[in-house]
Amino acid sequence: MGAVSTRELDALLKKTLDDPRITAATRREIERVFARGGLDPDTVTLFCAQAIVLARASKGDPRMRDTFAWVLNLARLTQDDAPPAKAPAPAAQGASARACFSPGDDCLDLIRDEFGRARRAVDVCVFTITDDRIRTAMLDAKRRGVTVRVISDNDKSLDEGSDIEPLRRAGVEVRIDETDAHMHHKFALFDGARLLNGSYNWTRSAANYNQENVVVTSDRALVEAFAGEFERLWARFAPPRAAR
Repeated sequence: MGAVSTRELDALLKKTLDDPRITAATRREIERVFARGGLDPDTVTLFCAQAIVLARASKGDPRMRDTFAWVLNLARLTQDDAPPAKAPAPAAQGASARACFSPGDDCLDLIRDEFGRARRAVDVCVFTITDDRIRTAMLDAKRRGVTVRVISDNDKSLDEGSDIEPLRRAGVEVRIDETDAHMHHKFALFDGARLLNGSYNWTRSAANYNQENVVVTSDRALVEAFAGEFERLWARFAPPRAAR
């Protein structure tokens, strides 16, 4: 029998889209098709590319998280014999995790929600901060008695609309890198218990136009690793002591 056609791959993908966890029956059907057509690299690339096209077309669908898991499981299926992943699953036993994507307000709302939940301390290490909606959430937390510390990039702090100086004037302790290189991190720690991390800069462009992501997790190992990095940078970017 001949190699698998593009039309056949597309039909198979659409059929399996209703089975995001890739059950045993679906797995056997996919394996039968590949066994007939040969699992060559070009076919695998086409298969995964078609899956991504279908996933993108489902944007806005309430099942989007399941669709994302479906793409991951299909990719695993073409690479090895590992069992399909359950989605979504916590990063570690007892840990919680959540992912959001932009454009749209999901990432913005997640960030503001985390500031609203904060009770003791928030440590922010973000390349550029210009979205005044996030600045408002930061200052609201400070007014509730939450300690807020910010590390940011020196060059971006000079951009038009930067919130760094307004935050400093409002009493938030801010440190910037003052180096030729960029402080390019985008993460924040809430009450030493939750880590927010991703590609998302705290700007309106990130919310309105860019393809970005934010993940919040309570995974203890990740929280501690990023907390250590924050403290390292906080000490490194401390202002020089005045000469006596």
